[in-house]
Amino acid sequence: MKNLLNGIIVILLLAFAMSSHGELSDTDDAYDPALDKAFDDDFAPAFDDRPVFGYRDHPVWFKDSFLELEDDLDTALRYGKKGLIVYFGQTDCPYCKALMERDFGKREIAHYTRRNFDVLAIDIHGDKSVLDFDGIEYTERSFSEKLGVNFTPTLIFYDETGKQAFRLNGYQPPYQFQAVLEYVADGHHKEESLHDYLARGEQGVDFDEGALNEADFFSPPPYSFDRSRFAASKPLALFFEESQCHACDVLHSNALTDEEVLKLMEGFDSAQLDIQQTDPVLTPRGQRTTAKEWARELGLFYSPTIIFFDAHGDEIIRVDSVIGFRRMRGVLSYVRSGAYRGGITFQQYRREQRAERLRSRNLLN
Repeated sequence: MKNLLNGIIVILLLAFAMSSHGELSDTDDAYDPALDKAFDDDFAPAFDDRPVFGYRDHPVWFKDSFLELEDDLDTALRYGKKGLIVYFGQTDCPYCKALMERDFGKREIAHYTRRNFDVLAIDIHGDKSVLDFDGIEYTERSFSEKLGVNFTPTLIFYDETGKQAFRLNGYQPPYQFQAVLEYVADGHHKEESLHDYLARGEQGVDFDEGALNEADFFSPPPYSFDRSRFAASKPLALFFEESQCHACDVLHSNALTDEEVLKLMEGFDSAQLDIQQTDPVLTPRGQRTTAKEWARELGLFYSPTIIFFDAHGDEIIRVDSVIGFRRMRGVLSYVRSGAYRGGITFQQYRREQRAERLRSRNLLN
């Protein structure tokens, strides 16, 4: 009887271990079949990025962890995973909610992720201890700052060697997110950029049909953006888009119709480039190229991508994910403020802006 009880205990312990390390089962998924139907569209016609007050959630299969990354990676590899995903989020974040519900809410994405990765969650404002691969201890907040996390959600993929394989800044719709998962899990990141990986799947597709969305603030050709010899008076915002692009349509019908966004855009030089065309371009650093080739060199994988350059042609920040008008306002305000010149990140800028608003209401000393 004693041997039988010991055997049962061992079986139960093994079952618990398998469950705690993300192995699939039919009962631990908290899966609602209606989610797949509800999130068939990549994202709503107009992404609502109002704060979701009190929202701070992630799937039950995210790994409970002491956030000691080397140990977490070793455990993932022992269970046959390809690597580790570190998710950076924050309370009230509508983009984080979209990731959890629209991406991880799809059963095939959740199962593919769990088969190939362990996922850890970090609160970018949190104070839990994080032990990085270099053996240095941080708080969640200082670790996020060290890695320059500007947008939530951010997901950093680490491969089996502990090297950063890829980084996603911001929310990606399901079709794009699935492609990134496969790009890293299958090891393509070791051989080619995500831009080239996705381009191979688009061979034979005709991108010439249809025109880009127009905006009054875009400068017309020729596309001469050289700032390498003489400093410009305004920062530069370049919109990299393509025809027949639903996400581009959403940007133009949502964020770029907002009155405050349009007012902020007056403080920028701006232009629009079609990443599938060979229009001649003189880059902010004085390089002669084409729109298509420059997009490849920049490693662009999402349309639309917005890249901001300073007066001398150096990149300040890029937005290569879904963006609503509130985040758009925030990024434009950050660039126009010039805070980046002092090494202030976008998140640090936003944190100070929130603190200033509270002080103005006598809610913070």
